[in-house]
Amino acid sequence: LVLGILENNYESLRVLNVERNGNIIYTYKDDKGNVFFGLFDCHTRQNEHLYTFEKDLQVVSCSVNRERTLLAASLVQSTKEGRRNELQPGNEMILLVPVDRRRFIELLRQISSIFTNSFFLHPHVESNPLPENHLLLISEEKYIEQFHIQVIQEDGNGVVIKNSGHLPRERVAEDFVWAQWDMSEQRLYYVELKKSRSILKCIQFYADENFNLMVSLENDRAAGSFVTLYQEKLSEHPTLCVFTNHTGSLCVCYSPKLDSWEQITYSVFYFHKGHSKTFTAALGSADSRVTKGITFLNLDYFVAVYLPGHFFHLLNIQHPDLVCHSLFLTGNNEVVDMLPHGPLQSLSGSLVLDWCSGRLYRADLNRSYLLEFLWDARLDWEKMAVLHCVLSCRQDTRFLEAKIIQWISENISACHSFDLIQEFIIASSYWSIYPETGNMDKLLPYSSVLTWNTEIPGITLVTEEIALPLMRVHSFKGYWEKLHSNLEYVKYSEPHSRYSNSVVRREWHSLISEEKTGKRRSMAYVRNILDNPRLTPLFQEEDNHQRLLVGLVSGLRALWGEYERRLTNCLSLQLDLICQILEASWRRHNLHPWIFHFNRRASAAEFAVFHIMTRILEATHSLFLPLPPGFHTLHTVLGVRCLPLHNLLHYIDNGVLLLTETAVTRLMKDLDNTEKSEKLKFSIIVRLPPLIGQKICRLWDHPMSSNIISRNHVKRLLQDYKKQPRSSVIDKSSYSVEFLPLNYFTGILTDIESSSQALNAFEGHDNVDAKFVEEAALKHTTVLLGL
Repeated sequence: LVLGILENNYESLRVLNVERNGNIIYTYKDDKGNVFFGLFDCHTRQNEHLYTFEKDLQVVSCSVNRERTLLAASLVQSTKEGRRNELQPGNEMILLVPVDRRRFIELLRQISSIFTNSFFLHPHVESNPLPENHLLLISEEKYIEQFHIQVIQEDGNGVVIKNSGHLPRERVAEDFVWAQWDMSEQRLYYVELKKSRSILKCIQFYADENFNLMVSLENDRAAGSFVTLYQEKLSEHPTLCVFTNHTGSLCVCYSPKLDSWEQITYSVFYFHKGHSKTFTAALGSADSRVTKGITFLNLDYFVAVYLPGHFFHLLNIQHPDLVCHSLFLTGNNEVVDMLPHGPLQSLSGSLVLDWCSGRLYRADLNRSYLLEFLWDARLDWEKMAVLHCVLSCRQDTRFLEAKIIQWISENISACHSFDLIQEFIIASSYWSIYPETGNMDKLLPYSSVLTWNTEIPGITLVTEEIALPLMRVHSFKGYWEKLHSNLEYVKYSEPHSRYSNSVVRREWHSLISEEKTGKRRSMAYVRNILDNPRLTPLFQEEDNHQRLLVGLVSGLRALWGEYERRLTNCLSLQLDLICQILEASWRRHNLHPWIFHFNRRASAAEFAVFHIMTRILEATHSLFLPLPPGFHTLHTVLGVRCLPLHNLLHYIDNGVLLLTETAVTRLMKDLDNTEKSEKLKFSIIVRLPPLIGQKICRLWDHPMSSNIISRNHVKRLLQDYKKQPRSSVIDKSSYSVEFLPLNYFTGILTDIESSSQALNAFEGHDNVDAKFVEEAALKHTTVLLGL
């Protein structure tokens, strides 16, 4: 931020306030000690001189109304005696100064009380001028008042305050011990003392001059922290902060007075979740004294806890349950060294004020540096936390996902506490749809990890349940509606109420079991599943297995109601991420189309891609996520090329490789009938489901396939066979084999085939007759006898 001020004034430059419209109010002093008030317009990027006070005063706070006609400042007079700029107690005052752009008039009025902070209310009404201005004053006498001020134009006098001697006022709060004003949201938070009890309250101010007490909280656990009471009136290191964001979160951060040089304690009350966490962080060696206070920063989905030179803790306030979703860095980390070493204060709109330099920063997560940190992370919990931090930065999503996929490909086996692919698929799809999900984020999984028992070096924590805030109104809009929804969810939700795949898992196993045994449910049931959203095949292949699974997941519409479309979107995102991982792996290893042929040996690149596909399968299997159509075909092709026969069959028998009709058909066509190939083909055929096996056998011109076809044909013929009296005389002229049992059996088959009932029942099957069965049986017997 470049302010048009002479260089010799930069040392005295202090940022005092950031108004709701983004304008920044600051002061600086000249060589004579005169105090200059300035305003930086965030829209025009220009500076404006507001007022000059020709006395050496310390400015505590300052605010300007929207029309820039009134300036309210809280001042403390300095003294030249003793230490430089030592403050004299009791000399605080509030100035109400009409700001005339042609000239600056003298002090108009001093309100007879001791006020430490002053704020003009800035409602979201930009079209017309407001009939009057509303000034909120926080008194050191433990009460808060709102003044109503009308400004009028007078000839010759410029801008003046109407009825300046009797300004209308109303009491907003009293008997408070701590207060915080949220300029961005026009909310007042304060802790009230009543009969030795402390209650946290929040008042919302509106554009129509009204204000409502929205929420109050009386909590023994939190109250004990609040009653450390009011800090020094000019404290530059606030240790109690209230943070909210657009998702309906309500966090209170508190750090008690430091009582040990070896460790520091701070608490975060997640009121929107119904619990608090108290952290104790080690400060290193005894000689590493703490010279600066702890800082809490609001970073939207995260709250940062920062102790300069010692540690940086980035807390995930959306999902604070597991410590691995928050990032903790000690003073030995270069990230901590890069941060400002002075005390910081969080302001609205992700703004951060550096008290020492008086400079204002806009704090945000640095996506590029987070990606770099992700590559360098060595500990599993760091990888987990940084991954979620990166994914929460949703700008240029494709770029982010591509970088993370590249990192996963090169570190596929470097993580032991959780599955990288699982976590990426679940977390990325969650953060992608999170902004538009409404309340659905409470149901969708956000992580593949449900528990975390590994300790994080340098920090310990204690989790406790806390009482939920009491909503004081019954009509909610905006933030308050979302907070109320969060509280209702905590109050009434059952454990493990997030999306579960148990129903889909049970139904899927039932369908697969039926297919293996040759059974299938009614076509209406299967068709209903397949009518759910269809997917574009990965390799232009129709994969009914995956269509069934996708249909089962999408079929939860009956349970999820209005969320069915968003659930389907989440499913599509997950499938798209799997495709991206495959495509990235394909490009990285520069694979070619000939990998679809079985008559080539596998290369090292194909081994690598097969390994990644196997890891993808493991990740999706335990989460029960569907795979893109064609995935199993490519996986099987690579498996046949990469694995020895015994390993290949082990993969098939344990469900790692799923034999698809497309893959087996290509295998039968590509491989010759050498002894090695025959052994592979037969091992594959006997493991096929009955329906697919019958189709594949007709493609292989081999005695073994003929035997299988014959057996299946005889089985079909005899299923409904009813024994009929037959003549004991056999016409031997019809048969060339002098083997009476076979002749008799062949005669029975011939009779069945010749009946109209049998012809109708098996219409559409291949041309298999009793003669073929006889020849196949003789051929098979000859092979078995070694003839």
